[in-house]
Amino acid sequence: MMDLLQQTLAGSAPDVLNGETPWLRWYWRDEGIIEFIPRHETHQAVVVSAGLHGNETAPVEIVNQLVSQLLSGEKPLQPRLLVILGNPAALRTNQRYLRVDINRLFGGRWQRNEDCAEARRAWQLERALESFWQGTEAQTPRWHLDLHTAIRGSYHPRFGVLPFCQRPWPQDFMHWLSAAGLEALVFHRAPGGTFSHYSSEHFAAISCTLELGKAQPFGQNDLTQFAAAQQALASLLFGDALPPVAEEPRRYRVAQQITRHTAAFQLHMSGETLNFTAFPQGTLLAEDGEDRYYVQQAREYVLFPNPAVATGLRAGLMLVEDNAYNVALSAETVS
Repeated sequence: MMDLLQQTLAGSAPDVLNGETPWLRWYWRDEGIIEFIPRHETHQAVVVSAGLHGNETAPVEIVNQLVSQLLSGEKPLQPRLLVILGNPAALRTNQRYLRVDINRLFGGRWQRNEDCAEARRAWQLERALESFWQGTEAQTPRWHLDLHTAIRGSYHPRFGVLPFCQRPWPQDFMHWLSAAGLEALVFHRAPGGTFSHYSSEHFAAISCTLELGKAQPFGQNDLTQFAAAQQALASLLFGDALPPVAEEPRRYRVAQQITRHTAAFQLHMSGETLNFTAFPQGTLLAEDGEDRYYVQQAREYVLFPNPAVATGLRAGLMLVEDNAYNVALSAETVS
């Protein structure tokens, strides 16, 4: 039986490019990309991706375990499924990326970058999604779960980042995110270059970037810390029981983005600043030449602070807590 992770790390296609079990047929589509089609009629299509950043290995190990259960015939399959290990070259070297952050390149943004492994891979992944979604009927529910772990610690170790979307968020999707153990949900208010946003914008998929813990090298992950997320994925893919919701996640929306425009950029936060650290109104957050970033609301929370990003990229997001935001958006969209 093929091992998806080991085959991907080897950098070669398997000797056998397709196969079947009593429950499904599978097809190797490209490096680190495998499609599963259930034998029975299905009414959902799901993309599960992991490893866009090569140092975020726990989600890759979880996904590989689930894939192995499908390939062995141990488990049935409920939806049509595409599994993606996003950045094999970075996974092989345990680096976040080799040249460019691939999760800023989608929606054709890869064309603005010099020819490099991440730009070529982003193009391949866009084609893979297009081919997969074209094989489903327009009315078929489409979910894309992009699994990550964060570089730094967090007051909410497990959280989801939802792309800008003017459609209402389905209640079954929101419930699934809660059951997966997410402690917070962050709602973007502007388009971006992430993989989950690409699925949402171009293929009307219900998508989310899931941050499931702290990034660790292969072999150093305590997968028991990811039990709720793994059980929720097993529920979605195999039809296993969905874990109970321990607590509804807190909701945040993006209030402002801190962008590094020049080499003079300074982020006024320590390297130990946790995600969701709160700052009071008026705090100077960053300087970039004559530009200043201040906390504008009574209280804002930082997410993904990183002064070392390339010029032109996001060096942090500032959030406000707004537990009514999702409800208000859904009501506004439906009216």
